[in-house]
Amino acid sequence: MTAVLHVPAFKDNYIWLIRASTGNGVVIVDPGEAAPVHEALARLRLTPVAILCTHHHGDHVGAVAELVDDNPVPVYGPARETISTVTHPVGEGDVVVLHALELRLRVIDIPGHTAGHIAYYGAGMLFCGDTLFSAGCGRLFEGTAEQMCHSLQRLAALPDDTQVYCGHEYTDANLRFALTVEPDNADAQKYREAVIDLRRRNLPSLPSTIAREKSVNPFLRCRAPRVRAAAEAFAHRQLTTDCEVFAAVRRWKDSFIG
Repeated sequence: MTAVLHVPAFKDNYIWLIRASTGNGVVIVDPGEAAPVHEALARLRLTPVAILCTHHHGDHVGAVAELVDDNPVPVYGPARETISTVTHPVGEGDVVVLHALELRLRVIDIPGHTAGHIAYYGAGMLFCGDTLFSAGCGRLFEGTAEQMCHSLQRLAALPDDTQVYCGHEYTDANLRFALTVEPDNADAQKYREAVIDLRRRNLPSLPSTIAREKSVNPFLRCRAPRVRAAAEAFAHRQLTTDCEVFAAVRRWKDSFIG
């Protein structure tokens, strides 16, 4: 059994520490900033055994070089992206075996936010970087709307009780948009109340679950009649596929102020 700890970084990033149930080994996920990781490792007396990277953006990999200088460990990252600090490039279907944690994580290709973005899934946990956020999804910096749509559909197909560890604390802002798309979504309304309370107490809104995301996240609800109707109203045309609905909602979110 493992535990996952959050390390806040920058303004709203989360660096995740997957901690062994026994011993002091820890796996670091998406370390963009070194100082908070060093502080957490020292305070908790943890020793890194590996680093996992989901994509090449600096706020997810910027601290890797400094961390491996202090603790030379294997660094796993997307094979389809260029990250100079990655020692073990991985892609779809690969399995990362973390012996110190008795943990196996399957790699899933999820392009869209970046061209080679990957996720790690195993033991009921999903580390999805900036592809799936709670009540939202990442911007399309390098991939297409169709790629992101299919990537999100793949993640939505994971078991409902999967714990979702995203790269940023965007949940409240995402829920404001989700409730603009689907004002009558009672699950989203209730979730936002809980998130506001958590953030007021400086607690993370994450992890979420796949079940929750399927009930509140408009980017996973493209088949819901109200989401489709709202997307068509925004696009001023009929939308014939789920991915067309997704693309319209994503464009709407890009310009949303609220």
